[in-house]
Amino acid sequence: MKEGKQQGFGTRAIHAGQEPDPATGAIMTPIYQSSTFVQSGPAEHKGYEYARVSNPTRTALEGNLAALENAQHGICFSSGVAAIDAVLKCLNPGDRVVASNDLYGGTRRLMVHVFERFGLSFEFIDLTDASALEPHLGDDLKLVWLETPSNPLMNIIDIAAVSERAASVGAQVAVDNTFASPFLQQPLDLGATLVMHSTTKYIGGHSDVVGGAICTNDDWWNDSLRFIVKSAGAAPGPMDCFLLLRGTKTLHVRMERHCSNAEAVAHFLNDHPLVDRVRFPGLPNHPGHDIARRQMSGFGGMLSFTLKGDRMADAVTVLSNTSVFSLAESLGGVESLIEHPASMTHASVPVEERRRIGLDETLIRLSVGIEDVEDLLADLDHALAQVTG
Repeated sequence: MKEGKQQGFGTRAIHAGQEPDPATGAIMTPIYQSSTFVQSGPAEHKGYEYARVSNPTRTALEGNLAALENAQHGICFSSGVAAIDAVLKCLNPGDRVVASNDLYGGTRRLMVHVFERFGLSFEFIDLTDASALEPHLGDDLKLVWLETPSNPLMNIIDIAAVSERAASVGAQVAVDNTFASPFLQQPLDLGATLVMHSTTKYIGGHSDVVGGAICTNDDWWNDSLRFIVKSAGAAPGPMDCFLLLRGTKTLHVRMERHCSNAEAVAHFLNDHPLVDRVRFPGLPNHPGHDIARRQMSGFGGMLSFTLKGDRMADAVTVLSNTSVFSLAESLGGVESLIEHPASMTHASVPVEERRRIGLDETLIRLSVGIEDVEDLLADLDHALAQVTG
């Protein structure tokens, strides 16, 4: 929370929102595995009541995440998609949402195939130039949804510039900060109203828990989102919250290794004769490099690339011949992952839309882990060597 803002990130990651257990002195927040809580009286109880509404382990996690995002409030959910779902449930029929056109396929699927049926409208546009928002401003615009860096094309959006334009018509900005993590980027400090995390990814960091979170300084959003948790029920369990608290304690040291490994991988691929284009904001030739340098403290552990010749068979060869990089969806864990967005994480995006935004059939996405970087480079070198012709 705010009182911890003056402390360093690593100190907040380890201590914010948590106190030694008053009953035992346990330094780790206990797993309060209880569905209900005894009340002092039917009309005067002000503590915990029922685990769907709140839980002490969850409270500690929410305070911890809020401190990491320089926020007053943190609200946790059972998944990242559940967090997005809760935000959209706070809108009304007739409200309009503008979203960046390169974003996680599940986000677009939720917006188009679920919430359009309930009267919300969505426009997907390229926001790498913030001025592109201008023609889409209007009184019915309630929310602008951003990913930066984006999934999977690694596009960078100027959060401050978009937030300023959205505010001119009373709209608010929500930023999916999953790729960057709060260690590298704090969107609320740049003018956003909401910041979302799939805590499954870098927050948890060990590929063993699913969760989501929203952080905000806005009291209305805090009250509204907590009402949605209570009413719709997408609450995380106490064991999940415990695992995420364990994850945040090492977030800063993990992210430093993710960043350094990804930078080495990006430069290796950028210099490889078979690679056509590397999408990594840390490369000086990335079109969003200067913005990323300004609004991020590092460039993250995610990148994507395509091969020369644009042959699907070559991409399949690379995807099939790694051994340290595992072929799997998700990201942000300590282990390195390789995946094919067009057939995996973004298969729900229509083919014509994928092609329009540049999500090619040959695009390969990497989540660079924290293994020894020499092994990661050797693994990619071996996989690329299998490409023939």
